[in-house]
Amino acid sequence: MHHSPHDPFVRVRSAREHNLKGVDVDVPRDVLAVFTGVSGSGKSSLAFGTIYAEAQRRYFESVAPYARRLIHQVGAPKVGEVTGLPPAVSLQQRRAVPTSRSSVGTVTNLSNSLRMLFSRAGEYPPGAERLDSDAFSPNTAAGACPRCHGLGQVHDTSEELLVPDPSLSVREGAIAAWPGAWQGKNLRDILDALGYDVDRPWRELPAEQREWILFTDEQPVVTVHPVRDADRIQRPYQGTYMSARRYVLKTFSDTKSPTLRKKAERFLVSAPCPVCGGSRLRPEALAVTFGGRTIAELASLPLTDLAELLDGGSPTARVLTGDLKSRIAPVVELGLGYLSLDRPTPTLSAGELQRLRLATQLRSGLFGVVYVLDEPSAGLHPADTEALLTVLERLKAAGNSVFVVEHHLEVVRGADWLVDVGPGAGEHGGRVLYSGPPAELASVEESATAAFLFDEAPGPAREVRAPRGWLKVGPVTRHNLREVTAEFPLGAFTAVTGVSGSGKSTLIGELTEELEGVDRLVRVDQKPIGRTPRSNLATYTGLFDVVRKVFAATDAAREHGYGVGRFSFNVAGGRCETCQGEGFVSVELLFLPSTYAPCPDCGGARYNPETLRVTYRGRNIAEVLDLTVEAAAEFFADVPAAARSLDTLLDVGLGYLRLGQPATELSGGEAQRIKLAGELQRGRRGHTLYLLDEPTTGLHPADVEVLMDRLHGLVDAGHTVVVVEHDMTVVAGADWVIDLGPGGGDQGGRIVAAGPPQRVAGARDSATAPYLARVLP
Repeated sequence: MHHSPHDPFVRVRSAREHNLKGVDVDVPRDVLAVFTGVSGSGKSSLAFGTIYAEAQRRYFESVAPYARRLIHQVGAPKVGEVTGLPPAVSLQQRRAVPTSRSSVGTVTNLSNSLRMLFSRAGEYPPGAERLDSDAFSPNTAAGACPRCHGLGQVHDTSEELLVPDPSLSVREGAIAAWPGAWQGKNLRDILDALGYDVDRPWRELPAEQREWILFTDEQPVVTVHPVRDADRIQRPYQGTYMSARRYVLKTFSDTKSPTLRKKAERFLVSAPCPVCGGSRLRPEALAVTFGGRTIAELASLPLTDLAELLDGGSPTARVLTGDLKSRIAPVVELGLGYLSLDRPTPTLSAGELQRLRLATQLRSGLFGVVYVLDEPSAGLHPADTEALLTVLERLKAAGNSVFVVEHHLEVVRGADWLVDVGPGAGEHGGRVLYSGPPAELASVEESATAAFLFDEAPGPAREVRAPRGWLKVGPVTRHNLREVTAEFPLGAFTAVTGVSGSGKSTLIGELTEELEGVDRLVRVDQKPIGRTPRSNLATYTGLFDVVRKVFAATDAAREHGYGVGRFSFNVAGGRCETCQGEGFVSVELLFLPSTYAPCPDCGGARYNPETLRVTYRGRNIAEVLDLTVEAAAEFFADVPAAARSLDTLLDVGLGYLRLGQPATELSGGEAQRIKLAGELQRGRRGHTLYLLDEPTTGLHPADVEVLMDRLHGLVDAGHTVVVVEHDMTVVAGADWVIDLGPGGGDQGGRIVAAGPPQRVAGARDSATAPYLARVLP
């Protein structure tokens, strides 16, 4: 079939990626097309796994043969053909772990423009030479303050922290920061050999001796004659002394053990660097100003304020400030004007981070491109969703096609074209039920999306539960919260709402096990359940231990003398040694992130041929790991330990995931529901407080109903559930709502309204109220 170059459609033929069943679909270019369907139906496999992957493969075809040889191993998407496909740009919800040096300015490239402005058009002190733009960056050797290495904070310690009880002697353990066991004994013996009195109470030692023992940078070496039990051999040895401060700082900066690092942290206080005052830069850079302010002062302002200050100056300055303002505009438009350039990336939510990337794309001026976006509305308050739709329209108006995988009904209603995938998840999905203008989806009976898209009637009214007591938090002053006190009802379902950046996550971060009324606290967040393909659904839930025992108990395994370890892909013995049980080999690409290709020997099975000969009910261990949760629940129905695990995974709507699905392939929402399932199967002891941060992210409205049933079930069983949530149907079903705001950043950080949903829906200056009122009966 031959299409003219002017064919206005992207045509996909016979797509078989993941669970897609030979899908054919045509999607017009130059529109906002939304891919919908229940979680796990195959919409991401179509948008990202097929369309975007094929665009990327074509780009790779144009690169040097040497690099292409490596990329070929990555494999093309399983698709017959794709025609009419322009170049594609993907914006996924990567939950990468950014470093403390990454900031709003570095993510958006705004820092580069600001540094250029200071370098070219800044006001220099008389006689000072012009600095390169690198000299204004705390992340380069040329710009970083030499004392704190550009981090703005220095860690130090004090006598009070290192010696909490001065009535003890050194031998009795006065120096709490020192290591325990023999390492601590060595240090005490060395001090003794150096002539210090280790048996006198600490407070009676002369001040200069205490100062030297704790803070010296000297490391004298001395011969130690240890005093040990009479029956042990006494051998003298050369011991090197290390002061308590040196030991703590060294442990804190070098150790790979989280426990040791945490222990060292107890003896440290971090304070703004005394040399740069926390500005992270060298004095030469801080001597340059623009409009009377240093670069550090401008970087700490909210972007809305920064844009107002960028005016005037020389012709050079006007060109540079104009560029900066045009780059700031889309960030402000997406509701992120409250952020400052120096705000560290790790403190941003996933939604904020993705919108920053979107804003950067708006400025790039590309046209004729397909943008493939993964749930851009995640973490967005309904008020911000309208701004998002405007931005997507602008990308489209610039001559691009915008393909979005999305569950948020307002975004779906704003689409020009809908591709609905389903009808169910996993094996029960993988078909395109409908592709066309949104209005006509109403006639598609199989579609789970249609039921929610056209039924805007509010749900039935829920009886609000009476609280058993209250959890009091505060007064809290952190980030943008200023002396906020809040009360959470016990034995009830509480929703914390507010626009992005209003302080929701900061507030629920204050709920700890130390609070009166909390017996046990469970935080169910969206952090990945593992960082490598080794970690998967079965290993995380403990199900894999049960499966290995089942295999080890078969006749064939006993005959060969195979134990439980034989069926683990993490230890030598039963695994394939080529890929060391990963099923994948990492392909390092010089100019792109490294990628995984199936192992050439085991083809992704992870085990060696001998292990794969052992079967249980006709399936080997690799085939069992390939089962979906739903299929495995039938397969292991009579193995109680496995059935319990699998039933809870089905309960939270994860029946479509494969047991061996690598953790690297799971979305944040899926990781969160796996953790929740792990909690549900534990059998509940006493009263538990469950904290969930946006549990409905990545969920189709049909899946939200299933999840809410589980969470309300926990409350009915006597527990307390607190969720941070933007989905108004969830908020409407809560017993208590705490609304923060009214805006984000400096405009937020206070409680605007608190009470049952009906009361909050009537609050005057709440950004949430009008949207909540729409869904309440």
